[in-house]
Amino acid sequence: MVRWAGVARLSDVVKVDSKGRITIPQAVREALGVEPGMLMALIADFDKREIIVSPIATKPEAVYELDLNLVDKPGSLAAVTGVLAKHKADIIASKCASIARGEEASCTIIVDMSMSDVDADSIKRELEELEAVIQVRLRKFETRY
Repeated sequence: MVRWAGVARLSDVVKVDSKGRITIPQAVREALGVEPGMLMALIADFDKREIIVSPIATKPEAVYELDLNLVDKPGSLAAVTGVLAKHKADIIASKCASIARGEEASCTIIVDMSMSDVDADSIKRELEELEAVIQVRLRKFETRY
């Protein structure tokens, strides 16, 4: 394990098998608490050609994906995460990027709603009322196993 700017990181190169699977190295599984049968969230960024893989420790029926288009200005993402925090929606994984600098940004946020005090549709409606939000798409996270 290497510490870079105070953050512990493990890195490795893995090979994709003929069925498109990879094996997560044991040291990574142990460090992240990944166990057999555990669900993993995948966020693929086609432009950057990268995949983010995050363990999901909750039941899949409580996991939702929010796709947002935001005004690209300071505080936009904070306004969104403030709504999620207020309603105890736990962020499992996120990926945000500027589409047009100073104009529009895009975010994909995977949230665990199991502890939330409102349902996912209520959060979607509240996010749509924010000045910083252009568009919100909500979908129940699908499991493929």
